[in-house]
Amino acid sequence: MTATPLGAWVAPDAEVVAELDDLMLTGVTVADSGRLFISVPRWGDQVPYTVAEIVDGKPVPYPSQEFNDANLVSVQSVVVDPAGHLWLLDTGSLAFAPWGGTGPKLVEVDLATDEVVRIIRPSAVTPTSYLNDVRFDLSRGEAGYAYITDSQPEGSLIVVDLATGDSWAKLRGHVSTHAEPGFRAIVQGVVREGYVVGSDGIAISADGSRLYYCPLSSRKLYSVPTAALLDRGLVDDLVAAQVTDHGDKGASDGLESDTDGAVYVTAYEHSAVVKLAADGTWSTVLHTPGALWPDTLSLGADGYLYVSLNQLPRSPLFNGADDRIPPYQVVRVHVGAQPVRLRRP
Repeated sequence: MTATPLGAWVAPDAEVVAELDDLMLTGVTVADSGRLFISVPRWGDQVPYTVAEIVDGKPVPYPSQEFNDANLVSVQSVVVDPAGHLWLLDTGSLAFAPWGGTGPKLVEVDLATDEVVRIIRPSAVTPTSYLNDVRFDLSRGEAGYAYITDSQPEGSLIVVDLATGDSWAKLRGHVSTHAEPGFRAIVQGVVREGYVVGSDGIAISADGSRLYYCPLSSRKLYSVPTAALLDRGLVDDLVAAQVTDHGDKGASDGLESDTDGAVYVTAYEHSAVVKLAADGTWSTVLHTPGALWPDTLSLGADGYLYVSLNQLPRSPLFNGADDRIPPYQVVRVHVGAQPVRLRRP
């Protein structure tokens, strides 16, 4: 292996898919048809809509401006499920304050018609819950399950039965979901205090048997059998006994997985995205100075890994001043893998 020059970046090649001058996005997801969607939470900016579709490189409110105005508070994540429906994860919270009104919700949209199918309001939340990201398995149960990370400092994993809308929390306050005490992030050489965020990133294994997750305020990767999460009667001590600590992966926000058994991990302290292969080896997928806070990952059927870049550490909410330099971006890098789509034949 030839050494690169000092100051070189390991994997700088990424294609810019969209540039946003005034929308600091978090979530990104790509449908198998290639349609691309983003979410823009309300963290203090004047956000005209909290969900958009990227059309010809430009954001268009989705499913409409009217639905955004009347029904959505602050959408943290957008995720396409294995049936090709888009789910909007609305925190119900402005700028991380305790949620109000009717609370957090999951909104299901049929991409074939662009119509809202239903709204689920998980009951397994606390007044300070901040629902962050979600993954789906439609191959189990009557209509499948959704797994959600709750990012309040004590953290938890929330399961939603998609047939009934019932929900329950697991591992609330466990070390694997809790923000690590005394955590400090070092982002592009700057020490960042005050990141107190519980379980955030989430990914599901290729066969649906394990759920991978991590607190944002931590450098560890964890997983737990989904069977333990789906058993409503299993007490947390017995669930916790089945948690696997996969060791240090660097500090991360978003996670993603593929059908080969790999897990992709944002490394926000290093302006990078790395990959844990099924054989346990690590490699770098993306590493470039422009990747200031890689937030969310979404693997497309086109073999590209899509990444949202949002300069979060420079935003007023996390910085005390606005040092952001737009545009915010969606980029992609070809990884030659396929997304996990767990559903019945």
